[in-house]
Amino acid sequence: MTTLTCKVTSVDAITDTVYRVCLVPGAAFNFRAGQYLMVVMDERDKRPFSLASTPMENRTIELHIGASELNLYAMAVMDRILKDHEITVDIPYGEAWLREDTDRPIILIAGGTGFSYARSILLTVLEKQPEREVAIYWGGRELQHLYDLSELETLTLQYPHLKVVPVVEQPDDVWQGRTGTVLSAVLQDYGSLENYDIYIAGRFEMAKIARERFCAERDATPGRIFGDAFAFI
Repeated sequence: MTTLTCKVTSVDAITDTVYRVCLVPGAAFNFRAGQYLMVVMDERDKRPFSLASTPMENRTIELHIGASELNLYAMAVMDRILKDHEITVDIPYGEAWLREDTDRPIILIAGGTGFSYARSILLTVLEKQPEREVAIYWGGRELQHLYDLSELETLTLQYPHLKVVPVVEQPDDVWQGRTGTVLSAVLQDYGSLENYDIYIAGRFEMAKIARERFCAERDATPGRIFGDAFAFI
């Protein structure tokens, strides 16, 4: 574990509730794609956030922080970032990191800002194992909450083994894509998940249901389903 003091170099409001925060740590650090850090508020108060950047980007850290009046836990972190332009973090945490010792096809499942976890894994796979099949299912309440969708769609032009499936829960009249939940979309698209590595970022309840249904209904291998939520449920 490494404790770092990080300068805040930029904060961008990418939706009405999501901020892209870029940090420059004051010392060297290491992590695996899919791991997370803890923002140190005080000795007894450390708050987890997935790393949206990749291990190859070893000079900067990118976070996607969902914060609003309905999420005061994250809002307090944003208040400190905006006030002090500096935060202290502990890094790395988590066991749901990318397994690179295999070429099994990957399914990434993310809800909301859980995309930051999926993004780190996705970009690492595309750089290190560009021939590996990978699909990302990203769900949001409204289309605007899929804030980096254009970046993902651009990547599909460069990487033929990448499939991007955005899923909107409350679509407007213009939306022509998938609707409902990401879990339903995966179940609709795959008759069997036995040969897939599955990475999940989202609410604990979603992760629990995903593991139960994927194993019971699509023969997924329990030991090949990864998510930090499983350490707590």
